[in-house]
Amino acid sequence: MPIFKRISIGLALTATLLVTTGCGSLATISKLEDGAGAEASRMWDRWVEGGGDIAIATTWERKVKDGISAAEVEQILKGVAVERNMRDVGTLPLSKELEARSGKKEKLLTVYSFCSPDTARKMVDFSPHMAAYLPCRISMVEKEDGLWLYTLNMDMMVKMGRKLPSPLKEEAMAVRNTIWEMMERGSKGEF
Repeated sequence: MPIFKRISIGLALTATLLVTTGCGSLATISKLEDGAGAEASRMWDRWVEGGGDIAIATTWERKVKDGISAAEVEQILKGVAVERNMRDVGTLPLSKELEARSGKKEKLLTVYSFCSPDTARKMVDFSPHMAAYLPCRISMVEKEDGLWLYTLNMDMMVKMGRKLPSPLKEEAMAVRNTIWEMMERGSKGEF
């Protein structure tokens, strides 16, 4: 097929896609937070680098510095929560549960849950689907090379969605910054 015919077909397909989906996409884009495209691009890059693993694209991770114990990391996470007025709403010691069931030693896997009840309520009022992301969680995972911390990419929540009204936007950023601080300080052993 001649090159000009292929280009013409390509242009026709592009025009058809724009006509059939472009209006809805353009209307949605106008409702998004500033920087949503850049955040989506970062997630896309992580998705590609992770070989299509969506969990890699949608999470933050930090390697815990060697020599820092799981108990110290837990103490730091809970301490930051108190400092930043977040509620510790539960700990799920999965590895201990598995050990109790099997009688065999398991690598550490613990899930810590934190919440800002007022902000959670406002987020769910803004978008009921946000309830699926509650509460904020940080997981501590023991791997061959040591301890790691994992949490949901909070930038995805705050920067990629519809524009949050004030003061909800500032409250959501405060929660995002608290989770970020927990990850940073916990991974470095900074009390």
